[in-house]
Formats: sequence, C-alpha cells, structure tokens
Amino acid sequence: MTSTTESRAALRLRLDDAVRADQGLLVEMRRDLHAHPELSGRETATTEWIDQHLRDLGLSPTRLALGTGLVCDLVLGDPGRDAPVVALRADIDALAMPDEKDVGYRSQVAGVAHACGHDVHTTAVLGAARALVAAASDLDVAGTVRLVFEPAEESVPGGAVDVLAEGHLAGVGAIFGLHCDPKIDVGQVGCRVGALTSASDLVEITLRGPGGHTARPERTVDLVGLLGHLVTSTQSEIDTLTERPGDLRIVFGAVHSGDAANVIPSYGVLRGTLRTRDHDVWLRTPALFAAALESLLSTSAATWEIAHRRGVPPVVNDAAMTAVLEAAVGEALGEGRVVATEQSLGGDSFAWYLERIPGSYARLGVHDPASTKPRLDLHASTFDVDERAIGCGASVLAHAALGALRRLSV
Repeated sequence: MTSTTESRAALRLRLDDAVRADQGLLVEMRRDLHAHPELSGRETATTEWIDQHLRDLGLSPTRLALGTGLVCDLVLGDPGRDAPVVALRADIDALAMPDEKDVGYRSQVAGVAHACGHDVHTTAVLGAARALVAAASDLDVAGTVRLVFEPAEESVPGGAVDVLAEGHLAGVGAIFGLHCDPKIDVGQVGCRVGALTSASDLVEITLRGPGGHTARPERTVDLVGLLGHLVTSTQSEIDTLTERPGDLRIVFGAVHSGDAANVIPSYGVLRGTLRTRDHDVWLRTPALFAAALESLLSTSAATWEIAHRRGVPPVVNDAAMTAVLEAAVGEALGEGRVVATEQSLGGDSFAWYLERIPGSYARLGVHDPASTKPRLDLHASTFDVDERAIGCGASVLAHAALGALRRLSV
C-alpha cells in the first residue's frame, strides 16, 4: 500500500511539474487560437493547428470525415486487448459575434470570437496530452486516452453527433470534459451528479396573411399584432400544458416582419429557443409547442408553419465518474477545490456522449478572484479568462483520465 501511495504521489508531482513547465506555452497556444477563431463547420485552420500539435507529440490524429475536427489515441503503458479507453473532449468552434476586448490577442476575424471558452477547452486537452506524454515513464496504469476535438458544438445538434456516427467512441468506457465558467474563481471546479445543463431546441414560426393597409387592419390579418401576441403569450400557454410552470421555457430572439410603416405585411417570422431541465419533457417538446400554437392561433385567419429543430438533451453526469473527476480536482488543485454548481438552462452537445457512455462534465473556474471587474457571462463581447485556468484544466483532465483508467482496469 505504501509503495502504491508513494508512486502515485510521485506521478502527481510529475504531472504537476509537466503542466507547470508548459504554462507559458499553453497561454501562447490559447492566445493563438483566440486570435484566429473559426465558425462551426469551418474550423479548417484550427483543425490543422491541432493536428500539428498532436504530431509534434509523436501522435497520429485522425480527421473526422466531414473535414474538421479530429480524434487521437494516446496509448499509455503496454495495454492488452481488453485495456480500457477513456476519452477527453474539447470543442473547437467559435461564435458569430464581435470580439470587443482591447488586448493583443483579440480576434483578427471580423464578426467571429471565442467568447465561450472553446479556445481554453482545446488548449486544456492538449495540455493534458502533453503532461501524460511527459509523465509516461511514471504511469501506474495501462490503457488509451482518446482525445476528441469536436467541431461545430455551437451548431445544432452539435458535432458530437458526427463523432458518434463515425464510431469514434466505440469501446470508450468513460468520457470527461470541462467548460469555462466565469461565475467560478480560477483554481476551483464546479461538479454535479445528474443533470448539469438543459435540453435546448431551435424553433421558427412562419405566419402568412393577405397583407393590407394599416388604416384598415380589420380587413386583413394583422400579422405584426399576431407576432406580438405570440411573443407575450406563448410561455403562459405552454405552462397550461405542463405539470409545473417553467417546465418548458420559450424565449424568442428574433422577430422579422414588414418594412413600411403603413403596410400590414403578409409574412412574418419568429425564431427562438425551447429549453427544459427535464429529459422526459424534452421528448414531448414538439407536441407541447405545437399544441400551444394551435391554441393561440386557431381563431386567426393567418396560416402558420413550425420548423422545430431538435437540439440536445440535458447533460446528465454519471455518479461514479463524477467521483473520479472530483478526486482528480483534489489531486490536481488541492483539497476543497470542488464547488457545488447548479443545473443551468444552457445546452451542450456533450450530452450526446453521456447518452451512450458514462462520464462527467464540469465547470472550470476562469474568474480572477482579485479582479474588480464584473463577472461577464459567456458570450459577452468582451469575455476573457484568467489564463491560469488553462493549466488547472489540463492538470484536472490528465488526472481524471488516469483515475478512470485505474477504475476501469479493476
């Protein structure tokens, strides 16, 4: 027992030393990614960049068939045929929005920004790979760590669907990932057993009518008025169809209709998101939403169409693998660094992996506790991180991979 404890203590120091030695490089890598963001499905240069970093480690990555994103196996020790496989996942795409920070590494691509931390996620997984390679001679377990660099996470239903469809998670016994959280201080990680995020779908409602003059709205269908009615009344109508108010939440983000002040338009569109914390409610969402619109529009002379695009289910963390991840946080960052975190209404394509295999997704603290600046939310135009979080994430993921390999080897 003593020799095992001593060897793991030595391994912990070896991993910590490797991440610490890489800290400056990891910051440079993250800033390079941050300055050159690419939209979902267009991450060509990002994929090339990751590919080269993996090859520099002596690894052999495989591109996804769709052309962006890749997976790569890091073989540890001398694994036999039945040795376990554990996956670490990063998302690599950016958002269609401006980067309004005044920093040297701000986005050089107009209208595209890493305002959700995917540059940090990618660098942390690469950092974990670097640390595991550096500490390979001290490892006490054999197996494979599969590095998954998922494209198009910000799209619906997310690049995870492609990763799964191509069979890249076949044989994987557990999967882990981290997501930046500006509400949590750097050096802390938010963990939760069970549902961490919510299901999220995209919806578009198209209304049509004959159009007419604003002087005589009674002679036509007032589409703008109907759009306003839907914006203000759809949520309350949905609440009548669910067990509890708020079980299914609709928020509209776009309204388009008409151009002239004195013309009642013949066409209008509403776009929004439907979110629920409950997996069972998510399964019933298309029927619930359609029933709500039927109730609100049935007495109108307008015609309507619903385009309902299924998004992602909730991220539901496995209890055993969350325990592995929490232990990894303690090994990497010290005791007391795991903090409780609530289920959010945000969605994440990591959920698709957890529909297939056990794993855990956690929130990586990225806020500088000494900062007097406000804690900006994800997707803010000036979103940034305390870059010490990169090394924290790399170390946690490396320890989580080893902890899961040990557990799966028993």
